Amino acid sequence: MQDKVTFALAKGRLAEKSVDILEKCGIDCRRILEPSRKLVMSDASGKFEFIFVKPSDVPIYVEHGVADVGVVGKDTLMEESRDVYELIDLGFAKCRLCLAGYKDFDLSKPRNILKVATKYVNVAKDYFDGKGQNVEIIPLHGSIELGPIVGLSDIILDIVESGKTLQENNLAVLEEIVNCSARLIINKVSLKTKADVIKPLVKSIDEIIKNKEN
Repeated sequence: MQDKVTFALAKGRLAEKSVDILEKCGIDCRRILEPSRKLVMSDASGKFEFIFVKPSDVPIYVEHGVADVGVVGKDTLMEESRDVYELIDLGFAKCRLCLAGYKDFDLSKPRNILKVATKYVNVAKDYFDGKGQNVEIIPLHGSIELGPIVGLSDIILDIVESGKTLQENNLAVLEEIVNCSARLIINKVSLKTKADVIKPLVKSIDEIIKNKEN
């Protein structure tokens, strides 16, 4: 019997969109869609296994080979910087990674130190190091927008979807860093050892995404 192919998915919208694509590839995911607290599940055939983890943990499970395949946001991939293959832009869960703050805040104005609140600590460090700008990075994991409002930071670095939360708090996008969306990632060893299953699956997913775009 061939080895199972294991997927690492984050419960919620990413998992739902991923399952939709996998079902179009012929994988019966009805069990996955049923309400459950289970963290490990299999498809009806038993050939595919699914583990449900925090979004930020998906690349870690894939890098270490616990999962062969994962679906994760580009923003998380940039932050985690894990040794995995990033193969397909799945085109959903679109957002922008941006610098934001009060509308009148001048990013170009010289200052001794810029205070940046973010949960994307590594992304912020790489970005500002590349600009040669001296910053104090303040790690936050919720309500990042509060940073400038309460004076904890000058600006924030965060994902922006509609921008509504920023507007409601009198904040605005000051600079866009990169567009993000969900990505299909593969463990490097698995792509070789389970190629007979993974490569056709990747090809099917790629065709589905391209057909959606046309």
